Amino acid sequence: MTISTTTHLNFRGQAREALELYRGVFGGDLVAVTYAQAGAVTDPAEADQVMWGQVASAAGFRVMAYDVPAHTAHEPGVNAVFVSVRGTDADELRGCWDGLAEGATVRVPLAEAAWSPLYGMLTDRFGVTWVLDLEVPWAG
Repeated sequence: MTISTTTHLNFRGQAREALELYRGVFGGDLVAVTYAQAGAVTDPAEADQVMWGQVASAAGFRVMAYDVPAHTAHEPGVNAVFVSVRGTDADELRGCWDGLAEGATVRVPLAEAAWSPLYGMLTDRFGVTWVLDLEVPWAG
């Protein structure tokens, strides 16, 4: 399995603007998927906000970001970063999940999601929030 970790930044309505800044600074390609595009709108006012975004450059820079929905608590500087683990082997990813899950708070159970056959989020016993997903090409 190939595995990588990426810093995942959380914003309230500013993810696209932040990603555009990071692309301007570091170069690379920007991809942004809105809540509407992912079929995950919980508040129509947030439909065009970023549910998943990324800047990745050929030089190796990569950062992900999203807009925290209004129904989820968010204080800038608090819960500001997720560690995103993207893997290519579902069984190995499940093994990583199982290892992190001991004593953790599961925020989203590891299961199929609209954008990936395997996705989950948990906060480990040390307070670090991990997002694990099976890497697949975006077909949007």
